[in-house]
Amino acid sequence: MNENQTRPKDLSDTQDCLDVFDVVRGWKNFLFAIVISCLLLLQISFWLVDTGYIGTCEENEGNEAAVVGGVPRENVQDIDEAAKKVAAKANQPAEAIPQSAGRLSVEPQQSAAARPSSPKSANSLFGMTFGHLAWLVRFVNAVLILTATLYCLTILLALKVSLVGRLGGINHICRAFFISLVMLVLLLPWQSVFGCVVTGAMYTPCELAKWYSAETSGIFSTILYYLRFTGYWLLIMLLLILSHMRSCRWTKAIRRRLEVM
Repeated sequence: MNENQTRPKDLSDTQDCLDVFDVVRGWKNFLFAIVISCLLLLQISFWLVDTGYIGTCEENEGNEAAVVGGVPRENVQDIDEAAKKVAAKANQPAEAIPQSAGRLSVEPQQSAAARPSSPKSANSLFGMTFGHLAWLVRFVNAVLILTATLYCLTILLALKVSLVGRLGGINHICRAFFISLVMLVLLLPWQSVFGCVVTGAMYTPCELAKWYSAETSGIFSTILYYLRFTGYWLLIMLLLILSHMRSCRWTKAIRRRLEVM
C-alpha cells in the first residue's frame, strides 16, 4: 500500500530531474563553446605579438626615441659634430651656431623613401595596434573568468541532479567536475594577487609585453617564455576538453539508462 502511494511521487521527481538534465546539458555545451573560443582568442593574441605583426609599447617607444625631427639620432649627432668643427675653423664659438640648424638643413633633403616608417604602420595589423589588442585581451579575460566559473557551477549542478534523481553516470560527472575545478584554479590570474609566487594561465597585456621584451635574453628565458604562454595554455585546453568528454559520457550513460527503463 505504501509502495503504491510513493511510486507516483518518485516518477514525478524523476521527470523533473530529466527536465533539469536537458537544461543543464544545453547550458554546459554553450558555456564550453564560449570558454574554448576565449582561449583561442588569447592564444591568437599572443602569436600576433610574438610573430611581430603587432608591436608592443616598448618597441614603439624605441622607434620614436631613435628618430628626431624625421632624421635618425645617429645622423643628428654627426651633424652636430660637423657644425662644431665649422665654427672652430671660423674662430667662432660653437654655441653661436645652434645645433638645430644642421637638423633643419638636412631634413628637407631627406626623401620620403629614406625616412623610417612610422611605428604605427610598422607595428599594426590592418590598423590594429597594441592598444586595440590590449583592450581585446582585457575583454576576453573578463568573459573567460565568468564563463569558466559558470561552467564549473553547471557541472556541479549536473552532479547534484544525478544524485537527487538517481539518473546514473555519477562516476563520469564527478570526474568532470573535479577536472573543471582544477582547470578553473589554473586558469585564474593569481599573479595579480600573489605576484610571481603563483601564476595563472591568463595574462594581462602588460605582462605579455614584459615577457616579450625579455624573451631574447637567453635560451632558458625563451623556453620559459613559450611554456608560459603556449604550454600552460595547452594544459588548460586539454583539461577543458577532458572535462567536456567526461560530461558527454555522463549524458550517454543517462540516455542508456532511460532506454532500459
